[in-house]
Amino acid sequence: MRRHDPDNFEPNRSDWLPTDTASVIAALEPLLTDERRRRITDVIAARSLAVVPVLDGLIDPHNVSAILRSADAFGVQEVHAIRRAEPYLASPRVAQGSERWVDVIDHASATQCVAALRKRGHRVFVAAMDGKLRPEALADEPKPAIVFGNEHDGVSPELFALADGSYTIAMQGFVQSLNVSVAAAITLFSAMRGRPGDLNAEQRERLRARYCMLSVPRAEEVVAEFLRRRAR
Repeated sequence: MRRHDPDNFEPNRSDWLPTDTASVIAALEPLLTDERRRRITDVIAARSLAVVPVLDGLIDPHNVSAILRSADAFGVQEVHAIRRAEPYLASPRVAQGSERWVDVIDHASATQCVAALRKRGHRVFVAAMDGKLRPEALADEPKPAIVFGNEHDGVSPELFALADGSYTIAMQGFVQSLNVSVAAAITLFSAMRGRPGDLNAEQRERLRARYCMLSVPRAEEVVAEFLRRRAR
């Protein structure tokens, strides 16, 4: 996919709210259908911060978008991205809005990213031909951060040096590797399999408010009018 497609965009964290979470929910949730409210509740209940995909210098917007879509599909709330020379770009045709439902966390370097993740208790795993683990073993890791490397150069030597372990996807045919977005889908599905949602009450309520904002047309105006009426 061409990087210079005018529709491509830079995904970033989108957890802004116009006021406190309780007010946003009170203003917007009554406007949702019962089905939509149930869907939001079910999605939030399955959301996890334990499994974290890390993008290391991906340049193809198709791959970035597909990984964001897989993250949302399998209940992963955060995607971390390490900046290299080129900015991360996503394709709206591939992402299908998935960037709105997950958080993209930006890091200036591999060292900064790994330090931030380790502070939260994560261990870092990279894909390698001679990896010690299979993807399904990552489901037993309490907090795996899984690195997906550049399409041409793979994971940077710096990240390899910082990693806590490695894994490999076993090949049964003649090919020796998979497209990075395919590898990410397999790995995230395996790492999340059987893993319950783990957001705390505050995180769940903030996410509920965000999802209400994304589900109601002109949500910011609706919230503003709700606050004006409540202040009378």
